Amino acid sequence: MGRIRLLAGFLAFPVAVLLGTGVFLLLRDVPAAAMQDSKTDRITHGRRPYPRFEMQVLVDGRPLTEYYARGRTYVEALKGAEYELRVRNSSPERVAVALSVDGLNTIDAKHTSAWNASKWVIEPYETITINGWQMSSERARRFYFTNERDSYGAKLGQTANLGVISAVFFRERRHVRPVTQATPTHREDRQSSSAPKSKAAGEAAIVDEDYAATGIGRSVRHDVRWVDMELDSRAAAEVTIRYEFYAGLRSLGIVPKRSREDARGFSPEP
Repeated sequence: MGRIRLLAGFLAFPVAVLLGTGVFLLLRDVPAAAMQDSKTDRITHGRRPYPRFEMQVLVDGRPLTEYYARGRTYVEALKGAEYELRVRNSSPERVAVALSVDGLNTIDAKHTSAWNASKWVIEPYETITINGWQMSSERARRFYFTNERDSYGAKLGQTANLGVISAVFFRERRHVRPVTQATPTHREDRQSSSAPKSKAAGEAAIVDEDYAATGIGRSVRHDVRWVDMELDSRAAAEVTIRYEFYAGLRSLGIVPKRSREDARGFSPEP
């Protein structure tokens, strides 16, 4: 079992006013970044295969409506809207989460296996909110819904997994000892080999060529630091969400035709 190095930090941009301060942890080699959020609200989902591990996509602090079809979870991408990923650990153990968007790790933009990926660490019964690509030990750049041409994946020559958000959870094996380490290497100008675009089986029916993807947006403050951590080699859970523009969801038969008043596609909250 190899040792894993992780990065932790504090959320330091306006959304912290609502979510509370937190601690972020990142893994390198088998890196991970983690955020411990002081908010204790329980995230609720329907039809989740892993009740102790959850993920939601938020716009303006509100979870997008989730649609369940073909054994997958879908949400509607709202073009141009910034979004966040809220991940909850409802287990009694600390976990590290390999979190990727469009096949790119949210910490260093690499395309690797979940085990070798940088990771966010979540304390027992805690929630983290990740709102952008980690660029250094102090800065991140916001996620926002856009098309393939404007996506971060296109800038890096990696467009094979557009529209996919994945969180793979690994349990901690023993206590973490904080250490000082270098910042993550997350470069916008890195050269990568291009890969042909592919959509999951059953999604070829999408007739809209403007596929949804995630861009690299405005810079925000997001401090982090590294710690040591040892993880179980077997993943405890994997939660995946696919996002498409409304036309794509309609083409797949996932959502019904709606009125203009419903165009935002939010799930009403009591």
